[in-house]
Amino acid sequence: MTVRRPAGLRPAWLAAGVVAVLVATILGLAFGSVPLPPGGVAVEMLNLLPGVRLSSGLSEREVAILTQLRLPRVVLGLLVGALLALAGAAYQGAFRNPLADPHLLGVASGAGLGVTAVIVLGASGSEGGLTGLPIGVPAAAFAGAVGAVALTWLLGAAGGRDRSPATLILAGVAVSAFLSAAQTYLLQRHLESVRDVFSWMLGRLSTAGWHDVLVVLPYAVVTCAIVLSQRRELDVLTVGDAEATSLGLHPQRSRYLLIVAASLGTAAAVSVSGLIGFVGIIVPHTLRLLAGPGNRALLPLSVLFGAAFLALTDLLARTAGGDAEIPIGVVTAFLGAPFFVLVLRTSRAAPE
Repeated sequence: MTVRRPAGLRPAWLAAGVVAVLVATILGLAFGSVPLPPGGVAVEMLNLLPGVRLSSGLSEREVAILTQLRLPRVVLGLLVGALLALAGAAYQGAFRNPLADPHLLGVASGAGLGVTAVIVLGASGSEGGLTGLPIGVPAAAFAGAVGAVALTWLLGAAGGRDRSPATLILAGVAVSAFLSAAQTYLLQRHLESVRDVFSWMLGRLSTAGWHDVLVVLPYAVVTCAIVLSQRRELDVLTVGDAEATSLGLHPQRSRYLLIVAASLGTAAAVSVSGLIGFVGIIVPHTLRLLAGPGNRALLPLSVLFGAAFLALTDLLARTAGGDAEIPIGVVTAFLGAPFFVLVLRTSRAAPE
């Protein structure tokens, strides 16, 4: 059997992704309650490079706002967006399901249950519940995420071996409902934590410094390294397990590795940002339409454009509501729900 080799990553698309990240970063840093000139922001970012000292025209107060308040938040948004988009693309390839997404598979709900347990049981030891435990919070989120995706995968095969897109999504909905019920029970038993948990559940990138960035960064590096190293194997998986085995690939081993890595990235993102949905649907599917379906290009582009997408979405959440900041999870839901309906209609219309 001859397998058509998917196109690799084109330099033009790579450059476009890098430009998108740079533009999103500058815009995210420049605009907010205190507007800053984008040109001055760009120059001040260059000043962070060793040996560079240029005049940005910003006052000391503006530089403090830029480097101490906005920069950590924008960097956190870039990391979270990259992880969620990459996880969505990895799940879709591993399950061969165009609707697979951290939220729709119940992975985010499982991670959310793990984080909620840490918050309500007081394991974080800090007000707000999310910034005192560099290891415990992501570890609890990871345990919940892996448990959720395992339940979804097993439930999707109940009554037969066919895991169609619709069956898998229904299984994810059922698992999410169960985990949400468990989360509600925990909150009912610990009413003093309701405000912290619900504020976190709506999705937020607010940070008092670099702590959250440093927490999620190691997980982001590991997730990206594993998933991107499997991008060629993921292309082979698209032809089916039997054909992949004949080509020398171990389908189940590659699939499990991708699922665990994607769940680790989702858990890390959820642990610091809350439940931000639809990033793993919007970004990979848009890139498939524009750049092609090959995972050798799709996965690295998902990292870049996912980072840019969430940074710009966070900017919209910070500025569209005036003085009141809109939860970023609400913004992504408004954008993602119609997009999901479009993908669902497209996947149902596609020939088997």
